[in-house]
Amino acid sequence: MIEQIYSKEENTEAYLAWQCVCDTCVNVFLTGKAGTGKTTFLKNLRARCPKRMVVVAPTGVAAINAGGVTIHSFFQLPFSPYIPETKMGKDFSMRKEKIKILRTLDLLVIDEISMVRADLLDSLDMVLRKYRRSSRPFGGVQLLMIGDLQQLAPVVTDEVRDMLMSHYDNLYFFGSKALSKIKYVTIELEKIYRQRDNYFVEILNRVRNNSIDAPTLEALNSRYIADFDPSDDEGYIRLTTHNNKADSVNNSKLALLKGKEYKYVCEVEGVFPETSYPADKELRLKVGAQVMFLKNDTQPEKRYYNGKIGRVKSLVSGYVTVECDGQDIDVSAEKWSNTKYEIDKTTNEISEIEEGSFMQIPLRLAWAITIHKSQGLTFDKAIIDAQMSFSHGQVYVALSRCRTLEGIVLGSRLAYSSFVSDNSVSTFIDDQRSRAVTTESVEDMKTEYALALITELFTFASITAECHKIIRLLEEHLHRAYPKLIKSLKDKMTIINNDIVAVGNRFCSVCESKCKMGEDIREDKTLKERIVKGADYYVDKLLSYVGAFVDETDIAIDNEEIKKRYDSYRDTLESEYYIKKRLFEQIGDKGFSVESYLKIKAEVIIESEGAKKKTGSKVKKVLEHIKSGEVEHVELFNRLRKWAVAYAKEHDIDKSYKVLTIKSLNGISNYMPTTLAELKGIEGIGKKKLADFGETIIEIVKEYVEELERRFE
Repeated sequence: MIEQIYSKEENTEAYLAWQCVCDTCVNVFLTGKAGTGKTTFLKNLRARCPKRMVVVAPTGVAAINAGGVTIHSFFQLPFSPYIPETKMGKDFSMRKEKIKILRTLDLLVIDEISMVRADLLDSLDMVLRKYRRSSRPFGGVQLLMIGDLQQLAPVVTDEVRDMLMSHYDNLYFFGSKALSKIKYVTIELEKIYRQRDNYFVEILNRVRNNSIDAPTLEALNSRYIADFDPSDDEGYIRLTTHNNKADSVNNSKLALLKGKEYKYVCEVEGVFPETSYPADKELRLKVGAQVMFLKNDTQPEKRYYNGKIGRVKSLVSGYVTVECDGQDIDVSAEKWSNTKYEIDKTTNEISEIEEGSFMQIPLRLAWAITIHKSQGLTFDKAIIDAQMSFSHGQVYVALSRCRTLEGIVLGSRLAYSSFVSDNSVSTFIDDQRSRAVTTESVEDMKTEYALALITELFTFASITAECHKIIRLLEEHLHRAYPKLIKSLKDKMTIINNDIVAVGNRFCSVCESKCKMGEDIREDKTLKERIVKGADYYVDKLLSYVGAFVDETDIAIDNEEIKKRYDSYRDTLESEYYIKKRLFEQIGDKGFSVESYLKIKAEVIIESEGAKKKTGSKVKKVLEHIKSGEVEHVELFNRLRKWAVAYAKEHDIDKSYKVLTIKSLNGISNYMPTTLAELKGIEGIGKKKLADFGETIIEIVKEYVEELERRFE
């Protein structure tokens, strides 16, 4: 059980959301009105949830604010639209370190999900399935999607819209094809921390839900004041729909101020994309300028917060004095970090590494800002110019930035047409009522989570799939060269299916039956004991049969194309075998619980990436009948092959099989000729090869035979 930090009595929705994310594998869409604590929930999660998580967001600024990275940078995605079912290009590759993170990831948090397009979510699905070697949507990773669909929508150009609408019903995240294939719950945070006035809250709810009536519109328009021009001392900020209008207001206001203009230039170290700058690259200020803080105070006094409005009182090199509510605050440069995720080599945990930093005075001219940039901020007083709203949710975002209705002044009257809404959003929101969770359903999901992990442990589909691929390839392309090998592998598959797969399936069925009967398998001591005993059983079975399968398939193939496919299948099999064997070894030693299993699995996967895998029996005799193809003496075969590779390299021969073919290697390894006359009888050994390196081969064989004799003395 992971630490519970929310009280059921004080905030039921946050309580349920915390349990869903931390104690189950269910995917969660966490939404809520502005000011309900979505950002705080994420901060708590990053600080306390032990799951291996990554936090991403659609824009650079959103990512910096969430303490994460952008979706495009983390998943190394192009900015072009993604067409569903499109395969990755050959030039798409990912660093080994990033692949480790993806393969060991438990939880992917996507902040500001309302701004994520459907095709972008589908591209994440593609990447995760590929690198996690899983056909499940999003590679089986748990998703936490945070955002409010009634706020800002994805930015979509006409060109992109035309390109994608033939593939999607809508371009919001919930239009994702991958998302439609997974089970997820919707939890809406209800408790509002920003506004305390119930009357104002009700008005905001009507705006949010697109249920504006005449009294609501009248109440809002009562805040219209024609030609309102407050003094700077009053602390109003103007919210506009477009950047150029906000910039025009700020520049003209700054120009009217007398006195010297100061410039504060940012300092950037390492990697920090300019598109992600959280403050002005060059901040221009004068005494008397109205400014807004862009960061919470890191000092214990907490003198300011992100969104607080003040007025510049004095300017010197290095810091600015801002007057807020009669208090003078000295503000110096603050640091923002651009992070990346890496695997800590000591702990094997996913850690955040600072890739670059941005230093700047955490202030912005704030006579006016765009509604878009006001997302997540809170103001006491605001002038709202929303008559030119052009996208879904803009008016709601603007109005909900204010603590009170009395703090709002409208720059122009609002009409019904000012409230831009999208019917697809309304339909989706109505549908989400069926996804509500209860305390009882969360408990069921916790049990399902434990069952899913046990099933994952005792299911061997990833191993058998690669085994079948290898056998099919051998049958299609190498059946004449390796008939005995194919038969041997098929025989092993029969044993693997009977003694490994079938036994595992039966155990999973027992666990599933327990869950259906209402038993809590998380606390079943007898079941945990059976898991430990089962682990010991499977270590032996995997070693005897899957390990032998891996050893036996270590063969040489001349055809480069076939060899490439074969090696890919075998490498994957070897990796999956190693992971599964090590999982059972660890669980046999340490026991089973949900928390310990997640930790062990991550460690084993990381270990497997860099490990030199040791497969098969620990004691390997030269004459054992776990053969590589038709070869009787595997060790001799490998020595000869190694020598052939070196000889080809030394004599500038492009392929080693031109020195010794596989048939020649097989013949020498099986018959072990110790004279030139005997060697001459091997297929593929003509007069020239006999003359060029016959003596060398004889020496290799003799040396091996002598060693063999000594071993069995």
